[in-house]
Amino acid sequence: MRSSPRKKISTERLFYKIGEISEIAKIEPHVLRYWESEFSFLKPRKNKTGQRVYTRKDMELVLQIRNLLYKEKYTIAGVRKKFGEHSLRKNSVSMHTIHEVKKKLKDILDIMNKNDDKPKPRIVNKEDGSQMHLL
Repeated sequence: MRSSPRKKISTERLFYKIGEISEIAKIEPHVLRYWESEFSFLKPRKNKTGQRVYTRKDMELVLQIRNLLYKEKYTIAGVRKKFGEHSLRKNSVSMHTIHEVKKKLKDILDIMNKNDDKPKPRIVNKEDGSQMHLL
């Protein structure tokens, strides 16, 4: 039985199947499935038939994981830690910032509540079409 020549897979597409990603990354599909179970940040969507559908971002993650594991000799835990630290730095907000925003929101709420106690101005339409504000 002759093996069929492999076709070149474009890396400019929006979505890829698991076989295509494994070919691009030069790893077996079962390795990709294992990585999905080990790395919570690698979660490809599934289509109607339940087939994994990887995005370009997923492909980049797979290539980064492969590089860290195979070339830089990281462990699974090391890769998890590296991506964990990176995502925390990128997306985290300090507790100080949260408390400051919370304080400012409370101040705004207090101002709004104080304004609720004041009588609201009434708008009266005059005969000429203009408006007059009354307290």
